[in-house]
Amino acid sequence: MSCYVTRLRVAWVLWLLCAGFCSSCEEDTVDPVRFGRVEGQVLDARTNQPLANTAITTNPATSSFVTDAQGKFSIAQAPEGRVAITAKRADYRQETANVTITEGQTAMVTVLLERSNAATTPPTPIRPNPADKATNQPTDLRLTWSRGPLPSRTDTVRYDVVLYESNSTDRRQLLTNAKDTTVQVSGLKFNTTYYWQVTARTASGGTARADIWSFQTRPMPDNRFLLVREENGNTDIYSSDEAGTNLRRLTTSPFIETAPQLNPNRDRIAYTSNATGLFQLYTMNRDGTDARQISVLPVDGYFNQGIGFRWSPDGAHLIYSSYNKLYRINRDGTGLITLATAPADRHFRECDWTAQGNRIVVQTIGINPYDAELYLLNADGSGMTQLVGNLPGRLDSPSFSIDGRRVVYTRDVDGFNDVGGRQLNAHIFTQNLDGTGLVDVSAGPSTTGVGGKPLGFNDVAPRYSPDGAKIIFVQVNNVPGSTPDIYTAELNGSARTRLFQNGTRPDWR
Repeated sequence: MSCYVTRLRVAWVLWLLCAGFCSSCEEDTVDPVRFGRVEGQVLDARTNQPLANTAITTNPATSSFVTDAQGKFSIAQAPEGRVAITAKRADYRQETANVTITEGQTAMVTVLLERSNAATTPPTPIRPNPADKATNQPTDLRLTWSRGPLPSRTDTVRYDVVLYESNSTDRRQLLTNAKDTTVQVSGLKFNTTYYWQVTARTASGGTARADIWSFQTRPMPDNRFLLVREENGNTDIYSSDEAGTNLRRLTTSPFIETAPQLNPNRDRIAYTSNATGLFQLYTMNRDGTDARQISVLPVDGYFNQGIGFRWSPDGAHLIYSSYNKLYRINRDGTGLITLATAPADRHFRECDWTAQGNRIVVQTIGINPYDAELYLLNADGSGMTQLVGNLPGRLDSPSFSIDGRRVVYTRDVDGFNDVGGRQLNAHIFTQNLDGTGLVDVSAGPSTTGVGGKPLGFNDVAPRYSPDGAKIIFVQVNNVPGSTPDIYTAELNGSARTRLFQNGTRPDWR
């Protein structure tokens, strides 16, 4: 019995060994690899521009690829299933996109690359123009500089430019984040040193600052002429030489600035502005800087609107009309006193002050612009006597000759009494203080009118030249709204010459 059991067990073990051996000998089956296609493009994530020469790898691995000029790549044999596509490029963060591949199908993929956080240092700006420490530069000029080679072909550089004025806290930001390597700067002061610095920046945050460069502007030209010009609806003050080659705009506000007058000492310009709502007296440097309001009571009244004022002969004071009062004020705005009061129902308007005899000439005016008279008075306001009575037509703009013996003024000889102030035929006259020696300058040197004022025009706003040999004035068509021009003429009206187009309220010192 035991022998039988033993034989049975041996048989069972042999059967198991045979079964195991046979099963291990069965043939394994392997599925075939199937492929699809991938078409892709790599773009800058910020600008959406294609990125050429970007390295492309895959997982599972296929081959390595590089994007073309349009940032595109193509994988013809991509294994079916999920494939990771990795894009790598200098100055950018590596990025991986996953795509599912189907046999015989084309999968489309776009990979967006962000620039790396590593800041790329831009080239330092060089070769400034004007050159460092240049002198005699214009007050309106263009600043330029050059840059070296960029860190990479895809990098961009932008610039900030700052301008500093010497001996001042004035700081002007001329450019911010600009691609240009040039910037226009205007309105600089004469005879002043300026410092400027250019900062270069890359998109990755790198910066490079140029040296601090400097230049000095040219000395202020001796512009002896002042005038008022209206352009694009804005009325401003200009200075110029006689040839007009150094025309310079001195005021730039959106308000009306008018009636400029250079101080006899030639250091400050007085003018009026309606920036406060009413015309007030201001002074400024000859280059238009350091503007200061010096009056509180306005330069206003019947048909005044900012024109009724004048420097004292020594340049220490100004006189000005405000309604029916004539005031004197120190050049710094202190010491206001009343000099005179106009006759009943009249206002003071234009005026002048001569050192010869220390006298004042002043116009008084009623509620109509043609209702005007001229008076003489002492510098302290006493002794007011009539110089020219109320004649038909407008009577305007009294001013002394250089020697104080004669006055010049204008009058509409056609006697046109227009309540709107229009004149048809305004002439310039000069006469002695006693009323004798009347000369019609606008008529010209002969009774035929040769060299005189053309028909249909008015001569207005006259002043004597600094040497007393000429008169500067405005010629304007008598049609309202016409553009005025500035002329000069000899004392007898000959040699009538245009100096400036589109100008009024001239001053010449």
